[in-house]
Amino acid sequence: MSACVPTRATDSNANANRTKRVHPPHSPPPPAPRRFRIAGADVSASIAVFLIALPLSLGIALATGAPLQAGLVAAAAGGLVAGLLGGCPLQVSGPAAGLTVVTADLIHRYGWRTTCAVTVLAGLAQLALGCVRVARTALAVSPAIVHGMLAGIGVTIAVAQLHIVLGGTPQSSVLANLRALPAQLADLHPADVAMSVLTLALLLLWPRVPGRLGHLMRKIPAALVAVAGATLTASLTGLSLAKVDLPSWSSHALAGLPEGPVLGIAAAVLTTTLVCSVQSLLGAVAVDKLVAGQPGLSARVGRSDLNRELLGQGAANIVSGALGGLPVAGVAVRSSANVQAGAVSRNSTMLHGVLVVVAALLMVPVLELIPLASLAALVMAVGIQMVSLHHIRTVTRHREVLVYAVTTLGVVFLGVLEGVLLGVTVAVAVALNRLAHTRITHDEKEGVHHVHVRGQLTFLAVPRLSRTLHLVPQGAHAVVELDGSFMDHAAYESLQDWQNAHTARGGSAELTGRRTGVRVTEPGRTGSDATPADTATGATSEARTGTPTASTASTACRCHPWTPWRNHQCEPPRSAPLNDPTTESTDRPAPGTSAPGTATPSGTGTDARPGAGKDTGTGPGGHQLARGISAFQRNTAPLVRGELARLAREGQRPSQLFLTCADSRLVTSMITSSGPGDLFVVRNVGNLVPPPGEESGDDSVAAAIEYAVDVLRVRSITVCGHSGCGAMQALLNSEPGGAQTPLKRWLRHGLPSLERMADDGRPWARLTGRAPADAVEQLCLTNVVQQLEHLRGHESVARALREGALELHGMYFHVGEAQAYLLTEEDGDELFDGVGVADMSA
Repeated sequence: MSACVPTRATDSNANANRTKRVHPPHSPPPPAPRRFRIAGADVSASIAVFLIALPLSLGIALATGAPLQAGLVAAAAGGLVAGLLGGCPLQVSGPAAGLTVVTADLIHRYGWRTTCAVTVLAGLAQLALGCVRVARTALAVSPAIVHGMLAGIGVTIAVAQLHIVLGGTPQSSVLANLRALPAQLADLHPADVAMSVLTLALLLLWPRVPGRLGHLMRKIPAALVAVAGATLTASLTGLSLAKVDLPSWSSHALAGLPEGPVLGIAAAVLTTTLVCSVQSLLGAVAVDKLVAGQPGLSARVGRSDLNRELLGQGAANIVSGALGGLPVAGVAVRSSANVQAGAVSRNSTMLHGVLVVVAALLMVPVLELIPLASLAALVMAVGIQMVSLHHIRTVTRHREVLVYAVTTLGVVFLGVLEGVLLGVTVAVAVALNRLAHTRITHDEKEGVHHVHVRGQLTFLAVPRLSRTLHLVPQGAHAVVELDGSFMDHAAYESLQDWQNAHTARGGSAELTGRRTGVRVTEPGRTGSDATPADTATGATSEARTGTPTASTASTACRCHPWTPWRNHQCEPPRSAPLNDPTTESTDRPAPGTSAPGTATPSGTGTDARPGAGKDTGTGPGGHQLARGISAFQRNTAPLVRGELARLAREGQRPSQLFLTCADSRLVTSMITSSGPGDLFVVRNVGNLVPPPGEESGDDSVAAAIEYAVDVLRVRSITVCGHSGCGAMQALLNSEPGGAQTPLKRWLRHGLPSLERMADDGRPWARLTGRAPADAVEQLCLTNVVQQLEHLRGHESVARALREGALELHGMYFHVGEAQAYLLTEEDGDELFDGVGVADMSA
């Protein structure tokens, strides 16, 4: 076996034959002939989205008081125009529940034709915003304001539609609807209530049917089932109900010239533009997150171009308004259904628009059988869902519940634009309060005076800081702990002036922050080359500083947050005892050299971190590990404690099993941008998956696979190899015979990869754009493909694949280039395609 591989790796003829299959390095692949093809996945996804969009479009039109055809026009324009021109290929646009209140108010004030004109003008405004490329700026709006706006709109929708559910007619405002509710409850229409209850029951229960039957039934959208069930029941029982009335398209009203006060029309255009744009952009970001959860799809679709999305939404609004349709925006429900249904391109969105047009022209007799109470119940459920408990918990955790509540109440009682402006005002006030609110405390522990500054240190806090610092007696040792991310120039100078005066009177002062390893070596400078301007931007507030004495001679720590702790240039010298109270050095010497220390008063200790002065390990490695843990407890733990507490309560629910090598350079959370609870990770030497049933096999990997698939119900498994893999190098260099060490016994599971690489009948796995650098890289790529085949042999994996509940992905990470590659199929070859910056950013 081992004799075959070096021959293949060094045989020039073999390499020449193989290199014909790949493109020359640094040259683009030849362009393939372009053919318009629609993937089967896009066709099935478009049908699923159409079945959701049809009843919702009619229901939203009903809720606004617009002609019911307007909902179909908006759905068609959103699918065809925004789907073709937008920058988020998988986002589905159409009439959105978030626009219901705005549109209903416009119709009530100015009439339908003027509302259509406002929609056209809002589309033109969106085009202008897209041309000046301000889409990213719109995302600066606080999420608490956006969620509060949607919650307020949801409350307004739910209260209004409740009257139709009960068989009555909604009023023009929330207060009027609430005042009229007792009278409406006294005058119930049993038939309308029965159809509404049936619709809500089907909406609630359909997704919760258990078992295999439930899995099959959930392929049909619950909204379609609810409306179809109510329609069929009403038709069979002959109930007397108000039903959908679609007049002839020949009488459909188109946009006219806006009629009304100029300021009122301008405010209407501004409100419509704001709501449409923010909802569409946030929807595009949400779709990006859904796509990122499917590695194969993210490599093909890429990340949204938000400015182009704004242009596409503007064009769709112009078309929809001109043709007498409702305002258009990206819709979260339809977009998530599109992604989950397996859509792979914008063709699914456009096909859904075509199906809406066909339905509007050919299905009018069927649509006119739908009870209005059923559509009202459907829209009321959507409105209730817009008040998300998850969003409330999130804003509460981030201390923005006041902004959320004010925005919600403002939208409910004042209007959308007024509520949003009120929310923005409160958000600015809260931000200013946080900036100005700095907590400064002073206490004494074992003769050391601790001054703790929590919050942003600005000129507003300088008087309180000065008063607190002057509580430290002359000649005492003081530790000033700066727990914030910003310090302005006034605060910096005040702190430095006090430090200089305190040390001149025989005292000592130590400035500490959330990062360690940086010391003030002279007044006004951090490390060897910092300036007050550097510190004013937050450098000092996150830096650890030492006492500037005549004997101080140090090199500034240049460590970055991502620097591995073993490679930090601020490690204490190996010759210094870990618990020596007279020496503190934050500089790690180069091999063979020593680093200077800084003298401090005996017995006061030199490290404010928990556990300092104790023997936390057998050497510097143990000490550095303790320092890293201490930094986590101080900086990271407060940020993730809430999320980890939730995971502790609810248990782990990862969506992916990530099987990779034990190599220390492979940081899974970094290269996948994942956090706690996202990945179920299995690491071993060589990212190997022992074939099932093999004698003396390794049960730990098989147990992890079984647990991930059968218990955790992960949706995908990724096998990730990497460049410079020592296990693959050992496989190439292995010789038959010799002692069977544990490493050799383990690496026998990689022998099928060697055989696959040596098989002339199989195409080589390759990288896009270039040939593998050497035999080791070729084996690393081949090994990923082979281990995926081993995975398919496991019973739990095979069963999940048959049921369509699991996907397998191959990945290769080039360490030196920091470049990730995903395995794709191209003309029967295994091709690892690079994931570039252009694919993942707008």
